[in-house]
Amino acid sequence: MDVTAPTTALAPPPPARTPRGYVPTFALSGFGIYVAVLAPLYGGLSVKVQDLVGLDQAPQLLGLLTGSGALFSLVVQPLAGRLSDRSMSRFGIRRPFILGGVLGMVLSLVVCGLAPNFPLLLVAWCAGQLFINLALAAQHATLADQVPEEKRGGVSGIVGAATPAAILGGSLFLAIAPNDFLRFALPALFALVVTIMFVLVLKDPVRKERPTTTLGLRTLLTSFVFSPKKNPDFAWAWLSKLLILLGYGSVATYLTLFLGSSYGMTTDEQLSFNAKAQIFGVGTLIVFSLAGGFISDRVGRRRPFVVASGLAIAVGVVLVGISPVFGQSGGLTMIIVAQVVMGMGAGTFFAVDQALCISLLPDPEEMAKDLGILNLAQVLASAVSPVLAGLVFIPLGGLLFGAGYVTWFMVAAGIAVLGSAAVLKVNAR
Repeated sequence: MDVTAPTTALAPPPPARTPRGYVPTFALSGFGIYVAVLAPLYGGLSVKVQDLVGLDQAPQLLGLLTGSGALFSLVVQPLAGRLSDRSMSRFGIRRPFILGGVLGMVLSLVVCGLAPNFPLLLVAWCAGQLFINLALAAQHATLADQVPEEKRGGVSGIVGAATPAAILGGSLFLAIAPNDFLRFALPALFALVVTIMFVLVLKDPVRKERPTTTLGLRTLLTSFVFSPKKNPDFAWAWLSKLLILLGYGSVATYLTLFLGSSYGMTTDEQLSFNAKAQIFGVGTLIVFSLAGGFISDRVGRRRPFVVASGLAIAVGVVLVGISPVFGQSGGLTMIIVAQVVMGMGAGTFFAVDQALCISLLPDPEEMAKDLGILNLAQVLASAVSPVLAGLVFIPLGGLLFGAGYVTWFMVAAGIAVLGSAAVLKVNAR
């Protein structure tokens, strides 16, 4: 659910100091929205689909559901950040999009929880992607409006910590909620409450004059275009990012289904174990994110850390895939170990890869556009991973080898290794 940077040229200049109350409510709002978004992706949707169609059909329909949502987000994303830049609302340029987006998201997620059939669930989830992108684009844009440039690094660091914290928070919501409706509704209502707190505190500027630039189709279509031939290092770094993130995302959406299929767990048992696994995985991710960035700065190298992170993610994914050979108890312990290993790799990757990619941006005068291109790699990984898993490799692996999930995890591990290999083509330290 990431968004591209807004068109900052249209935004008002930031104040000399950050308004009182902005940072804590901004961080809490971002955390709440991410909890509402990630709780479904980290188990809520998979359990809902199981309840609707059964465990056997769930992988294919979950792939269609999450893949469609991610592709819908990809279409909406270029537009979302730019709409609030051009807002003439008397309530502010960001506030209507933040609150309206979250209200729409809450409604969509409530419908997801209540949906009696898969088609309605699909429509509600895709609608939710529209509102989520509108809310997050405007919420992220307030950083440039409200915080002086020299202080944005610290605030951005707080935002960066919100995602792993939200993975854990969302998993805990799923573990304590007794039914499908509450698994979607409780995180959504939490997001609404903390977002209302934020918009009440937000000193949102009101635009007095209409923007002189137009938002045309050509502007949107060229927002994510660059020349790999002219910028080969950036192209290889982009490809590496896409492949490593695709490998890392291979487990999250399908872990609960894997637990049901390979370990015979009920949906409640799946969510309970998933919460435990996320405690270890996210905890390790946070530690290595902090340590990886610091050590990388000290040694002045980025590329070796990206290579190592992709390999660590691959090892973790393989451990999940082979875990059933260790038996029920040993296999579940192996999944916990795998989450720790993947946390080490992902934490290092998130700390170092962005710094590497920023150093390779093709045009300093179009940084927002190029950062959007980088973000496209993450969105594409989110879109492609569930489609490859649910619609291709899990069914094919089950048909050919009788081991669909294992097949997918082995393929995903190979993709992460290719990501590590791709960054070796980058001419940077």
